[in-house]
Amino acid sequence: MNLEMNRIHTGDCTEVLKTIPSESVDLVLTDPPYLACYRPRDGRTIRNDTSDAWLRPAFKEAFRVLRRDAICVSFYGWPAADIFLAAFKEAGFRPVSHLCFTKGYPSFKGYTHAHHEVAYVLAKGEPGKPQTPPPDVLAWRYTGNKIHPTQKPVSVLTPLVNAFSSPGGLVLDPFCGSGSSLIAARNCGRNFIGIELDSAYAQAARMRLSEGGGARAA
Repeated sequence: MNLEMNRIHTGDCTEVLKTIPSESVDLVLTDPPYLACYRPRDGRTIRNDTSDAWLRPAFKEAFRVLRRDAICVSFYGWPAADIFLAAFKEAGFRPVSHLCFTKGYPSFKGYTHAHHEVAYVLAKGEPGKPQTPPPDVLAWRYTGNKIHPTQKPVSVLTPLVNAFSSPGGLVLDPFCGSGSSLIAARNCGRNFIGIELDSAYAQAARMRLSEGGGARAA
């Protein structure tokens, strides 16, 4: 392993991933930009949220570093579902399930009130089915988005880490944002590698990890 484990690395994930040996990661669990031009009320931005130029190269590298017969779980922006799914399939992934995370509050209002987030469960090869599969509908807990504008709760990521990787395995998040996936991995006894393009978010996630980010962290 050329890239140090249990650390967050700052940079373009497509380039950073090239330093990771092929088939060395046990689970990819990630939350890439949704291609939604998202701008919360506080004015924060998410880099690469306005262009999909990074999408195919990033998931091609994610597929390469993931071991054979393993799982990638990726959140995505449903208005760009066709773009994401085409990129996943082009990289070599095969959709095997779909996750819906239900919110008790609307994240925005349009033609409907948005009360959910979604993610694909993607297979490389023929992964074995977990002994205790997670439900494909999971309850969401609001994080307050204090560290990152799209901060995910650790509580919804933990069952995914437990189901799709083994203790001591290596979990990769190429778009690690606030570091929730890395805290979930650590809480479950896994090693992790996080990559984040925005240096400010990367540093905030490092601080969160260094402060403990325990099992109840959001």
